[in-house]
Amino acid sequence: MRILITNDDGVFAPGIGALARGFESAFSGVHELVVVAPLTDHSGSAAAVGPVYERESIAYEAVELPGLGAAAYGIDGSPALAVILACIGGFGPRPDLVVSGVNHGINAGRSALHSGTVGAALTGAQFGAVGLAVSLAWSRDPVHWDTAVELATGIVSALAEAEPGTVLNLNVPAVARAELRGLRHGTLGSVGLIRSVRPERTPLPVEGPAVDRTGGAIVLALRGMGVAGDRLQEQAELEPGSDAALVDAGWASLTPLVGVREDVSGRGSGALRAALASVAAV
Repeated sequence: MRILITNDDGVFAPGIGALARGFESAFSGVHELVVVAPLTDHSGSAAAVGPVYERESIAYEAVELPGLGAAAYGIDGSPALAVILACIGGFGPRPDLVVSGVNHGINAGRSALHSGTVGAALTGAQFGAVGLAVSLAWSRDPVHWDTAVELATGIVSALAEAEPGTVLNLNVPAVARAELRGLRHGTLGSVGLIRSVRPERTPLPVEGPAVDRTGGAIVLALRGMGVAGDRLQEQAELEPGSDAALVDAGWASLTPLVGVREDVSGRGSGALRAALASVAAV
């Protein structure tokens, strides 16, 4: 099996280095490994590819990651673009498995939609590859990359037998492997990284006719970054059994995801019929 490793933090980020070295150690001589990832940080890019219509080519360069023998490349583009290039022959044969991470910070709940880590895995699924997004809860040193890497390597055998297009989203708490409570299915929750906002408006100079020239800044309150008093309130917002709730309780969470597909449910079909009828009546 050919495994593509990518991320959204950039090819020189510590998480992708730990993941690539862990996979090389576990699967050397068994699976073929290649690393293709952005040269710079593209966090929060989801499955964006950028303005490719204005580009005749995508620059890349071979890079060396400490302790890694496998080929590694950095591209001038997003993680989804790295996966696309790899899946259409830009870096050798098409990968069978796309592993994205290890991201520093979990990608749970609605944040999964905006995650470049998750977006890369979902992009691979569009080409028939199976995918695994790997994220580790934020922490200061020591960062337990090995906990996430060990779980990811253990999941590979199951993904090797999975149907094409299968994607799993793994979120791991910031604990040593011995302190991890285990791995469980976490439902996709509804909370996200941005918990609340506070607008701070500033009047701007007005030239010409009087118009609303108010600007300023939207101050963000991020989940897990508040004062101690917010901790219990944040926990109360987590749905029991959800991905974020499990990680908060010391479990690793695993969630199957699907990307963009036609909505053939009653909701989608009903909206389609109504829209077609409204245009036909004009």
